[in-house]
Amino acid sequence: MKIGFIGLGQMGKPMAMNMLRSDGIDLVVYSADQSCYGEFIRAGVRTAESLSDLCDSQAIFLCLPNGDVVKNVLFGANGLADKLAKGTVVVDHSTIEHGSTMEIGAALEARGIRFLDAPVSGMESRAVDGTLTVMCGGESSTFEWAEPFLRCVGNNILFMGPRGSGQLTKLVNQLLFDINCAALAEVLPMAIKMGLDADKIASVVNSGTGRSYASEFFVPRVLQRQFSAGYPLTHAYKDLVSAAELGARQCIPMPVLAASTATYQQALLAGHGALDKGAMILPFERALGVEFRSEAK
Repeated sequence: MKIGFIGLGQMGKPMAMNMLRSDGIDLVVYSADQSCYGEFIRAGVRTAESLSDLCDSQAIFLCLPNGDVVKNVLFGANGLADKLAKGTVVVDHSTIEHGSTMEIGAALEARGIRFLDAPVSGMESRAVDGTLTVMCGGESSTFEWAEPFLRCVGNNILFMGPRGSGQLTKLVNQLLFDINCAALAEVLPMAIKMGLDADKIASVVNSGTGRSYASEFFVPRVLQRQFSAGYPLTHAYKDLVSAAELGARQCIPMPVLAASTATYQQALLAGHGALDKGAMILPFERALGVEFRSEAK
């Protein structure tokens, strides 16, 4: 069975490698940036020079940076959608806007192509280990067909409901994480301004009721002034845009999220978009004239 995997970035590359755990597949990978092809060639994986090389695949897995790229790969001038056979399965691991997912799924299904939105949660290390959480939306029969392949990349595979449910679930998780990150950025500099010790505050937060995955991941790195360990702010911001659009369309008030979004915007306007979410602390530190920095030797 020929399986195509498109998108070999930070998450897609290890996910594609882990697809080799599946028996009896002929894996072919494609990326706009082909600099990583050597690693796949050494592993015996076929690489594609163009999207056309994937047209005869029984399934296409996507892991792309945003909805515009997904649409271009599928429906652009050299897109796959009109070249795939009816019954082909497209599984989209990208994290994109719910509205875009609904449009993409409808357009594919109108062509007789089965679609599953299946965004993942977990950082690069879990992608390497094959222990991601995968949240799926679509027809149950499509999910059942794809599940054995999804087991190659994740150990928590969840069918959430109809098309778009996977993206909605991922969005819920991401927004809670984003709010936690924004809160840390605001409150930790206040502690330093008031004369408290950064190392001790970090110890209390990460052992007390203020603890979260965001604090466990980012606080130790902020102490060491490391701001490049996570997803860049410019990429992460799309989740907040998606939530704002959803809230506006559905008339759902989310005041805490709106305040957190302003914190993200503040960091982006200060030029920190290439850094990770921990960098949201930098404008607050500058405003207060402090740094949340470890003094430990």
